[in-house]
Amino acid sequence: MSSEAVFQDRLKQIFFLRKVFIRQLKNTIPTAMPEDIDPTSKEGQQYLRDLALHGVEEMFEALQHLKNWKPHKLTEEKEFNKEEFLEEIVDAFNYFMALLIVVDVDHEKLFEAYLKKDQKIRKRLDEGY
Repeated sequence: MSSEAVFQDRLKQIFFLRKVFIRQLKNTIPTAMPEDIDPTSKEGQQYLRDLALHGVEEMFEALQHLKNWKPHKLTEEKEFNKEEFLEEIVDAFNYFMALLIVVDVDHEKLFEAYLKKDQKIRKRLDEGY
């Protein structure tokens, strides 16, 4: 199996797990999210924005685990809890995955968009961007 096929299988599994969670969330807490999300409506866009901001909030939580980023700080903390850092990244990723799912982007569309953008940024690098 090629590395691309393995990547798509894993990505497909991540999308599947997030869809299952969303379904379970809707069944358990019906008011947790709108039944139908119209990305062209004001309400739909507000919901999408909220999902994205929740992901950003989780990224900020991950950043709290980075203690040595201040250039003016004279001491260094040698501790880094990679497990907690990764957990916050996964939380953010889950919100971003939900965002994709509610606008009807599946693993194949995301992978195609990723490859297209990868080519674009590599071309920029090659051309001295």
